[in-house]
Amino acid sequence: MSHYSTAFLCLIVFLKNACSTCSYTIDKSLKDELRVYRQKTKDMFYHAYNGYMKHAYPLDELRPLTCDGVNTWGNYSLTLVDALDTLAVLGDCKEFRKVSDLVLKNLDPYMNVNVSVFETNIRVIGGLISAHLLSHRCGLELEPGWPCDGPLLALAVEFAERIILAFGTKTGMPYGSMNLLRGVSPDETPITCTASVGTFILEFGALSRLTGDPLYEKIALRALNALNATKSEIGLVGNHVNIQTGEWTARDAGIGAGVDSFFEYLVKGANLLRNGELMKVFSEHRQAIYQYLKKGDWYFWADMKSGSTTLPIFQSLEAFWPGIETMTGDLDSAYRTLYHYFDVWHKFGMTPEFFRVDLWAVLKSKEGYPLRPELVESIMYLYRATKDPELLKMGMRIFDSIEKNAKTECGYATIKDVRDHTRENRMESFFLAETVKYFYLLFDPDNFLHSTGQRAVTRHTPHGKCILGAGGYIFNTEAHPIDPSALHCCSERTRDIANAVNAMDRVFSHQYTNSTGSDEVKKPSSSVLKCSPPPLDAALNFYGEMSRT
Repeated sequence: MSHYSTAFLCLIVFLKNACSTCSYTIDKSLKDELRVYRQKTKDMFYHAYNGYMKHAYPLDELRPLTCDGVNTWGNYSLTLVDALDTLAVLGDCKEFRKVSDLVLKNLDPYMNVNVSVFETNIRVIGGLISAHLLSHRCGLELEPGWPCDGPLLALAVEFAERIILAFGTKTGMPYGSMNLLRGVSPDETPITCTASVGTFILEFGALSRLTGDPLYEKIALRALNALNATKSEIGLVGNHVNIQTGEWTARDAGIGAGVDSFFEYLVKGANLLRNGELMKVFSEHRQAIYQYLKKGDWYFWADMKSGSTTLPIFQSLEAFWPGIETMTGDLDSAYRTLYHYFDVWHKFGMTPEFFRVDLWAVLKSKEGYPLRPELVESIMYLYRATKDPELLKMGMRIFDSIEKNAKTECGYATIKDVRDHTRENRMESFFLAETVKYFYLLFDPDNFLHSTGQRAVTRHTPHGKCILGAGGYIFNTEAHPIDPSALHCCSERTRDIANAVNAMDRVFSHQYTNSTGSDEVKKPSSSVLKCSPPPLDAALNFYGEMSRT
């Protein structure tokens, strides 16, 4: 295939000398460029953030072409919640304090609204946990027991208490959607995707370690273990599973949409919670991925039972994978795959949702780019590991493309078609939570989130002395950073195991009720299901219904 850029071909030669042993220096001109791009990234954030606050708040998202708002995932003021910790990362503590107050006053975990369990976890609970752990950096008044106590943490717990009702199944794997007030409807489909089962251990593990209540971590691990037990004899998992029976209803295995964050959370959960068993499980999956899905330096979709390729496509969501490879030390493979993905970006100025590698063409009806973060996310991780200045230049090119093609009067718009750069009237909350944040971290190598321990602070609490901010921050799949040292600080705070047992009884005895609150259920403008069950004869269509955020 003759589609690779000159830079990629040069890299292939270079990688023969194990990039993990390389060292790089940044000259003054590049340092000056970094300074400029840090400011450009701040400008990008505030253009979108101010547009949302002026035209869309308190609705979930900004519609950047018409400059108005819409509810999408649950009437949460979702963009505000998702952007809260980004304010702290940018150093805007005044706005962080203001928004924290707004969130605490207005965010209601008992709304009569149908929600995605997955999205509520990664965006709302993840965002609240992260903001809670960053609140000391921005001068919020802290309770004596902080970081093991605090109002933002308490609100995250309230949301967790609502969505754990979705885990009351025969297998322990959760339903995909529920009503926050009423619980899981008896008519709710038992079919959901792999990621919607395996993407809870970071948030739920953090809640258990911070509060001392083991319930949340146990529930997440039970779901993970149940999912892992359903893998095929060759070690692959499919895309959609019946959470009551454990039977696969969509058998296509891949690393992209509907599956991706399951693998991500095995690696990150192992690091955050010091759980070696999770890394062992990931290593087993990676072995099967490399054997059956990896074709050269691409990753295709395959039948989970036979391992035969079913779809020779690249999805933009798969661009998270080089970041995971970097975290697990496989830098050579990360480099090679990243440059393949960047070659697709170079062709269009952004990555389409689906790209046919065998035809070197965009897949029809999957031409869009909703300002996803995954490619710059992996660039950030790989740059942090190697300090290769070429990665900075890649990030700058991606930034410039978004700035040129997606900017509107009041925000940044989804690209409807990467071939002609036509735009669509949506700006997802993850643009401010993830995409802009990863740009800023790439261009700000001295940011506190890159700390390796030299900036740790000591805090005395009723639970003992805490060393905080010692480095090793773990980002959830919505780019909300979690400080592992805070979890360790609170780990001595445990409760009687009987409390967790009793709580599990509540989960499994819960009944859906129509007797509480208004009969009117708020319905978001888009489906609350993370990955609704597709027609089994339309594989390409069903992959398009799912997304990693």
